[in-house]
Amino acid sequence: MLGHHVGSPAARPAIDGNRYAMTFEQVFFYFFAAILVGAAVGVVTARNAVHAVLFLVLAFVTSAILWVSMQAEFLGIILVLVYAGAVMVLFLFVVMMLDLKFEGGRSGLARFKSVGALVAGIILVELVVVLSIDAFDAGPAERLPAGHSNTKALGEILYTEYVYAFEIAAAILLVAIVAAIVLALRRRPHTLRQDPAIQVKVKRDDRVRLVRDEPRQQASDGAGGAE
Repeated sequence: MLGHHVGSPAARPAIDGNRYAMTFEQVFFYFFAAILVGAAVGVVTARNAVHAVLFLVLAFVTSAILWVSMQAEFLGIILVLVYAGAVMVLFLFVVMMLDLKFEGGRSGLARFKSVGALVAGIILVELVVVLSIDAFDAGPAERLPAGHSNTKALGEILYTEYVYAFEIAAAILLVAIVAAIVLALRRRPHTLRQDPAIQVKVKRDDRVRLVRDEPRQQASDGAGGAE
């Protein structure tokens, strides 16, 4: 029996090429995940508010694609219809209507870069610690049966196990909406406003003035004087 030389190719261990090969699902996920991260960075770094809103719309759309790829069709549809299709359009309309100018407001933000970097570092460490815990390792995704409903499963767990957290989140959002309205309500000196109480109390004499026009009488008097 002839043995193989140690340096010969036949004696070397075969390298499993499948271990480094990526499936189509992995390529699909990493591709849209990279777009999502780039859109999120664009939201934070964009100097124009309209561009930031458009980057946020792109982030919502790519998130919806990732949700659908993970068999969460209901969440993906909600992201597209509610957030990207309604909320972000409203944000874009408000931003364009207000014509916000951020050049003057960003002049003093440079002194807070160190604090922002510290907070970002703490959040990054927290994410790494949380994702490294074995409790979040769900293992490989399982194929759901044909009759499975994501909407029903989400509703059952949301309104049973997490019902208090759901109600608290709704109350916090309501308070945030009221606070945003109060903060945005500013009394500007040259803004025209309407007071319904004053409009109801208005009388005819306050708005209507009758003027008698006598051009014919003046014309006839001028003609008689000329004769």
